[in-house]
Amino acid sequence: MKKTVEKVAIIGAGPGGLATAIALRKQSIDAHVYEKAKEFRPVGGGLGLMSNGLRCLDAIEPEIAITLKLAGCQVKRVTVNTSAGETIRTTESTMMAKYGQPFLTIWWWRLQQILASALPPEVIHLNHSYIGFEQNENTVITHFDNEKTVDSDLLIGADGVNSTVRQTLIDDGQPRYLGTMSWRTVINYNKNNNLLPPNEVVVMRGEKSILFLLNLGEGNMYWGARKVLSDSSLSNTATEVKSRVLKEFADWIEPVRKLIEATDAERILERPICDKPPLKQWSYGRVTLLGDAAHPMSPLAGQGANTTFEDAYELAECLCNFSDLQTALSAYDNRRIQRTAIIQTLTGESEKGLDKPTQQTNQQSQQEREEFQNWLYDYNPKSESRLRPWKEKVVI
Repeated sequence: MKKTVEKVAIIGAGPGGLATAIALRKQSIDAHVYEKAKEFRPVGGGLGLMSNGLRCLDAIEPEIAITLKLAGCQVKRVTVNTSAGETIRTTESTMMAKYGQPFLTIWWWRLQQILASALPPEVIHLNHSYIGFEQNENTVITHFDNEKTVDSDLLIGADGVNSTVRQTLIDDGQPRYLGTMSWRTVINYNKNNNLLPPNEVVVMRGEKSILFLLNLGEGNMYWGARKVLSDSSLSNTATEVKSRVLKEFADWIEPVRKLIEATDAERILERPICDKPPLKQWSYGRVTLLGDAAHPMSPLAGQGANTTFEDAYELAECLCNFSDLQTALSAYDNRRIQRTAIIQTLTGESEKGLDKPTQQTNQQSQQEREEFQNWLYDYNPKSESRLRPWKEKVVI
């Protein structure tokens, strides 16, 4: 079959843009990535890769999944504590046993490094800040602020929650604040740290607040703190950021306060947790969206990167298995929008629920949660069953 597209321009060299370029180039499509940053730097927080995301990466390029498992931390259990340090519950991870892939935690930057190394260096173009596009029946021309233009058959916006491609394409306004501020960083992992045992994720819950502790492998540790706040304004300096998070978590146990105090203020990233309402269409003409640009969501369920890798796999499959571009992009929208809209909605509701006290679930809601998790994590890129819809609304 004749290829639907010969050349593709991808805006954004995050995990989604890089994974998509790898998937397309495996199909002999000339995909190039354009990134506004002047260099790759050790930035970003920790993230969790679940079975649905790892399966898609494995389907795109098995060597990547193997490398990630060696670089990250394969989680054995998840412990939930109170802000006073009392254990609520400890759960052994069943991800591998149930779905055939581990629950993996890794530094965002390390993930970016591994994906970038799977591409020829000449197809990643740094210092290219996207400013707009124009398209016609035959091509799409992308413009950058360095006065460079690129002609391609398809433009993919993979430029995150504040996507400029999305703004040009749809112009649906700024992300909406979900009522929670976050502070996060990656620091050196101290094995003597009594807050975080090896191969474990620790979640600590306080009043209208939550703290995540992750071992990211290779000597790195992530802490991410969130607090329900009506004010979404950012601090003016790094010193103010650190003072703010220390104030918001002043009544937590001493090891948490010491962990924050020991963190270099310049390394703490402060941002409001935001999403956007689900879209009914991602693709217009020769332009489409992917990852956070298409379906920005709360990180509470850890599905941002995982659903992005689903997107990358499905978009490459559609471009290679349909005879014309419009049919391929329509199939891509149909395969992805309903699933991601459900996850967006549920994670957004759960984020807003941080200001409510934790309640014991009844047997029925627990069963619904397990059914939803099976639908979420059992996503198999090689099976048609992955496209089945989720029929009921549940709480994550």
